[in-house]
Amino acid sequence: MSPFGARLAAAVAARGPLCAGIDPHPGLLADWGLPRDVSGLERFARTAVEALAGEVAVVKPQSAFFEAFGSRGVAVLERVIAESRAAGALVLLDVKRGDIGSTMAAYAEAYLSDGSPLAADAVTLSPFLGFGSLDPALDLAAETGRGVFVLAMTSNAEGASVQRAVDDRGRTVAQNIVDAAAARNTGATPLGSVGLVVGATVGSSGLDLSALNGPVLAPGLGAQGAGPEDLRGVFGPALAHVLPASSRDILRHGPDPVALAAAARAVNASLLT
Repeated sequence: MSPFGARLAAAVAARGPLCAGIDPHPGLLADWGLPRDVSGLERFARTAVEALAGEVAVVKPQSAFFEAFGSRGVAVLERVIAESRAAGALVLLDVKRGDIGSTMAAYAEAYLSDGSPLAADAVTLSPFLGFGSLDPALDLAAETGRGVFVLAMTSNAEGASVQRAVDDRGRTVAQNIVDAAAARNTGATPLGSVGLVVGATVGSSGLDLSALNGPVLAPGLGAQGAGPEDLRGVFGPALAHVLPASSRDILRHGPDPVALAAAARAVNASLLT
């Protein structure tokens, strides 16, 4: 495959910047009138794929909601990945894995290797065991043309004590993560394949994203309170490479796939004005 950054740039140019979450939260299953079992999970997930994967550049299944149902839930996730890609969407699998050594290498094989049934176009990773601990995943992603999105500054209140902590050079942990990602993207065109996760609701982050040369996933659009105007305030000149992510604000329109698709189109259009 061509590098993820190049494929992402082409997909966004064709379909807009929206990243649509596929999050089969128990509350949403109930709202859709579905049972909290594997049959409900599958109906929810495949309806979302039918409605969204042909509309948006990126879909983002949240792995935990599938894993909660054991092996049969993971099998549903495998079908979601395959069917979403067949419909033309890139799949960003939200797994937030982060470990060391052979364990990190095993996670990389699961999500980033050719031939794995769980292989996505990109995954989310946690760097808080040290950015270098992610090397097995970063290296395999580069080898197979896939991407990663590394947590940098998240919108949960607990994250600030770690991510905004300052080192002896006066730089925040989050900025050091940005800089390490930027180093991985040096020279890539039109866009690097190592992205970041920065919450759309973090407000004034203080992050310098000017050298990143990669995409930024911005969760929090819609139900968590962020709107298009907040994106401009948080990301400034880097907004051109931001993937605003919305899940519940779109999924609440289910189970009608026509209504789901219309909601995704409306959110996408609001990001382009």
